[in-house]
Amino acid sequence: MPAYTTDDFTMHYELHGEQNGGIPVILIMGITAPNAVWEAHVEVWGQQFYCITPDNRGVGQSDKPAGDYSSAMMADDYSNLMHGLGIKKAHIVGCSMGSTIGQQLALRHPEKVQSLVLMCPWARCDAYAKSTFEHMKQAKAHLTPGAFMEWIQLLIFHKRSWDDPETYQSMLDGRQDASEDPNPQPLHGLHGQAAACIHHNTLEQLKNITAPALVIGGEGDIFTPRWMAEEIDAALPNSDMHLYPDSGHAFHWENLEDFNHRVLDFIRANS
Repeated sequence: MPAYTTDDFTMHYELHGEQNGGIPVILIMGITAPNAVWEAHVEVWGQQFYCITPDNRGVGQSDKPAGDYSSAMMADDYSNLMHGLGIKKAHIVGCSMGSTIGQQLALRHPEKVQSLVLMCPWARCDAYAKSTFEHMKQAKAHLTPGAFMEWIQLLIFHKRSWDDPETYQSMLDGRQDASEDPNPQPLHGLHGQAAACIHHNTLEQLKNITAPALVIGGEGDIFTPRWMAEEIDAALPNSDMHLYPDSGHAFHWENLEDFNHRVLDFIRANS
């Protein structure tokens, strides 16, 4: 996996699709997740766009420094990577924590953002959200990797996914994969990312983001409830919102085909 180093931080990334002349799309994953989680999306998007899927600070092959991270710090990681790859402007697709990084990238480096897809996003944490991230750290510290993955699945999947035998089997497979992962996220990496999530607050600044945005999520999301998406959509000057019924935080897997094509259409319309 290629890497780019700046300011004593090395970020690893993968490239998908046409690199010469392709529309650049940078995909930013959420807390705990490495870039491989984008696989089912770049399989489609990479046929039309030049997709870059980095590992965030604190997970995967990228550096995992100790201490608290911030969404602004992580946005600068992406700005530096764009500079290193010679990408002047890109469409940004951010999932969960990735949406907070996308917001900060659009605020701190607006000239680099063509459009934003903000998946299951939030602009600020309430007491419930803060407690969820704090408990995530405790769960990571005390559970086996497989049991921690099950805890995450309870948080992100809607009931209809648990009731579907094929999807449920994929969850069981995910727990087994987590148990056998040769490069699990270290606890301090999760702590750093959780701090970025808890302290992210851009609500009063969102009015300054002029790039077109698609705010998208699940109506039944218990992790980042719909009020968070609605608050962002109301604050952004140039956004549309779509919430999938009977869907949770993992709405993008629960509605995979529609989501992939909806994002394709949005990026094409704003290129």
